[in-house]
Amino acid sequence: QVQLVESGGGLVQAGGSLRLSCAASRSIDSANGMGWYRQAPGKQREPVATFTKGVGTVYADSVKGRFTISRDNAKNMVFLLMNSLKPEDTAVYYCNAVFLYRNYWGQGTQVTVSS
Repeated sequence: QVQLVESGGGLVQAGGSLRLSCAASRSIDSANGMGWYRQAPGKQREPVATFTKGVGTVYADSVKGRFTISRDNAKNMVFLLMNSLKPEDTAVYYCNAVFLYRNYWGQGTQVTVSS
């Protein structure tokens, strides 16, 4: 079993920045993939930024140039730096990890961007 704990969400004005963190309970060196997803009210969960072995880093078109995903393998952590935030970025953000092709999810952290 793998536990993922997100932090760093909150309320920010449009144009502002937030940095989300995800701490994993096991080494992420062996993960097939890690990343961030989000779910806005009334919408399906969607990928925001992901690392996948053999594929690399993929960003959703809506966040390219504004969001940056990074990882610290020594600390088993993944981060999402979000700049130039827009009201449409408002959602619950979830950390995701794939180990042995099984998906694990964090509990989510709320990001609210006011206009």
